[in-house]
Amino acid sequence: MPTEYEPCWLRYVQNDKYKDNQLVFTTIVAKGESPIFGAAVEELRIGITSMLGLEPQVVPEMKQTSFIWLGTLDDEELKQQSLDRERAALIHPEGYVIRSDVHDGQSRIYIAGKTDKGVLYAVFHFLRLLQMKKNVHNLSIVEQPKNKLRMINHWDNMDGSIERGYAGQSVFFADGQFVKQKQRIKDYARLLASVGINAISINNVNVHQLETKLIAEEWLPEVAKVADIFRVYGIKLFLSINYASPIEIGGLSTADPLDPNVQQWWKKTVARIYRYIPDFGGFVVKADSEFRPGPFTYGRNHAEGANMLAEALAPFGGIVMWRCFVYNCQQDWRDRTTDRAKAAYDHFQPLDGQFHENVILQIKNGPMDFQVREPVSPLFGAMPKTNQILEVQITQEYTGQQKHLCYLVPQWKEVLEFDTYAKGKGSEVKKVIGGSLFGYRYSGMVGVSNIGDDPNWTGHTLAQANLYGFGRLAWNPDLSTEEITSEWIVQTFGDDPQVVEQISQMLLDSWRIYESYTAPLGVGWMVNPGHHYGPNVDGYEYSHWGTYHYADRDGIGVDRTVATGTGYTAQYFPENAAMYESLDTCPDELLLFFHHVPYTHRLKSGETVIQHIYNTHFDGVEQARRLKERWEQLKGKIDEKRYTDVLNRLILQIEHAKEWRDVINTYFYRKSGIADQYGRKIYR
Repeated sequence: MPTEYEPCWLRYVQNDKYKDNQLVFTTIVAKGESPIFGAAVEELRIGITSMLGLEPQVVPEMKQTSFIWLGTLDDEELKQQSLDRERAALIHPEGYVIRSDVHDGQSRIYIAGKTDKGVLYAVFHFLRLLQMKKNVHNLSIVEQPKNKLRMINHWDNMDGSIERGYAGQSVFFADGQFVKQKQRIKDYARLLASVGINAISINNVNVHQLETKLIAEEWLPEVAKVADIFRVYGIKLFLSINYASPIEIGGLSTADPLDPNVQQWWKKTVARIYRYIPDFGGFVVKADSEFRPGPFTYGRNHAEGANMLAEALAPFGGIVMWRCFVYNCQQDWRDRTTDRAKAAYDHFQPLDGQFHENVILQIKNGPMDFQVREPVSPLFGAMPKTNQILEVQITQEYTGQQKHLCYLVPQWKEVLEFDTYAKGKGSEVKKVIGGSLFGYRYSGMVGVSNIGDDPNWTGHTLAQANLYGFGRLAWNPDLSTEEITSEWIVQTFGDDPQVVEQISQMLLDSWRIYESYTAPLGVGWMVNPGHHYGPNVDGYEYSHWGTYHYADRDGIGVDRTVATGTGYTAQYFPENAAMYESLDTCPDELLLFFHHVPYTHRLKSGETVIQHIYNTHFDGVEQARRLKERWEQLKGKIDEKRYTDVLNRLILQIEHAKEWRDVINTYFYRKSGIADQYGRKIYR
């Protein structure tokens, strides 16, 4: 990659691990010619040259006795290598085999994909092994993705801004047009392909007037150029669309999905898109939420709205990604039976079985909005006849906006491992969105991007780990947090034991540290409206009539029980509904999400709620200080620029944690009138 921005985990730093057995790396036998295959060959060549200091020869036939063989499993040469068992094990077209052997003193490494995409992913896997300094001379790897769709959503606008972007401006757009220099887009495609991403949408789900025109004739040639770049790395391009496009750019008077003129307009529009982009992925749609247009305007439901688009896309193999982030942001929050958490389930679960098979419901990990702590959405597993995909937010909107260190892989792992009980015990979210539980045709994971045009891509250097971790989990949700963390650190910073140990501990602790000095026990939302950064106890976005957490002089929390509250707990399958309904079994970290309790209510730890709030906010500041101390131990072991950049962010995090501590503790002291049992100053 060019020197003006970082290579992230594709650094390919030279190492001496393989100096005594370099012959195998001197020749690449390349058995393919497609653009994707070419990208795989070029990546392998670059990686070997950078890490081993030698330039491999690329040849079409096996003439040497030691070599790396690159091709697909159906190649005649490979059929002689007794790979029948591996072929039978590979079901997914993006799967691959890596096998090495030594025979008569000669080393051979076979890197074979079921398709050219599989070859590309296999090359990145092999290069990861080299970066990790693993033994590559006795390999027997059969690998395929657990999720069919592994997607990144961008919330980029054509003026160059990014909604919820914390790493600079868009890499796609500037000043109302596409960027002219597209090398960085190519390098971004490399990064995504290296962790198995196979789909991307490039514009904001809140589609403004200019972005609405991306599906029109005037912009499609430019969209196609970007699609061409991603295609080489096995990534399909999608676009977010404005549901009112037939009105705004089509000259119609309605966008009613059952209107024949609207249906015909979309069919013509889709056909035009596919003329420019033959492998176009489809549409991402945010409708009927936060002032976005949608089928509700015309008295239609979301199945009718999505199916109209699905019918236009179906002849071309296109998909509709229909977001379930739908709620009435203008409802009266003074009515305590009103509950935003119930909205997605109430809108969509009754429609199970009514969506066309090329519609995927895109469901946020929780019922609210990417809070630092909230329960898993009850929609997962509740619609056995409807494709579902898990949406998470890689960009840190509510988790410190990449000024704070907050490693989200542990949070996502908890979501993926959550047992929905949809088909009894063992019905984890990862099985729902992997498609195995209900046999979905389309399923997987989608993450809202955290990258921009900052030199380090993500604002906070350590936030690169969230992008890497998302890709690896989307490929294989069974990977452990520790394994993913170690991979990223070694590839990004090297394998010095102290570096690996300290950064691992920083990352693995950071989510709970951030949680400890921000929102307690699942209450959420206590951020400034609009930009969502910094503490504001009464700052819930659309609550014009007071707080969202219902704190008063007697207690705090939202009663979502069936017995006395909003009834939200009933949306879960019985095992989880019973757990959340009862104060005795509700997990403490979600207590205030499900229950309104007195400040003197004792947690399972023995602490009262109010003392827990005080303690965690004081402890959180100290833990933020320890993050900085850990990093300072690495001075001289990390290059000066990255060391200083991270250090400055950690210093800022400490000061901001103090602000959170003081604001939250002051508020609840004044509400409750209960002093800290340790006599600490808890008010400004």
